[in-house]
Amino acid sequence: MMIRLSNLRNILGYSLIELMIVMSIVGILASLAVPSYKRHVIKAREVSLKENLYQMRRSIDAYYADHAVYPGSLEDLVEAHYLRSIPVDPFTDKNDSWKTVAPTAALTPEGGSSDTPEGGIYDVFSGSDRIGLEGVPYSEY
Repeated sequence: MMIRLSNLRNILGYSLIELMIVMSIVGILASLAVPSYKRHVIKAREVSLKENLYQMRRSIDAYYADHAVYPGSLEDLVEAHYLRSIPVDPFTDKNDSWKTVAPTAALTPEGGSSDTPEGGIYDVFSGSDRIGLEGVPYSEY
């Protein structure tokens, strides 16, 4: 029985060199795709952070408009149903790492007294110490 060379190749499979070439090409393509993927993941987290901050700030303003005092804590916003829950900071993966800013006398409405407004939270920022893709720290968003 005579086996031709082309049939022998089909029986034995691929050579080691062919497999190495394919693996090298796959490795090169993966090394090009990973940095782009990581950048998109960070960008998605930044968008999520901005949306969380917007919703919390909007809730703080609504609370102040309804009660004429700022909320004492983020939990007060949840208890008063201005937020369903305290959002998770996408860069710290915690919902208790938010940095809050107390109101100051400069924040009083026009024509109001110069006394410090009542309440504990005027603004909120991320608790992360990382710097964003735009060069601005997340704690300043």
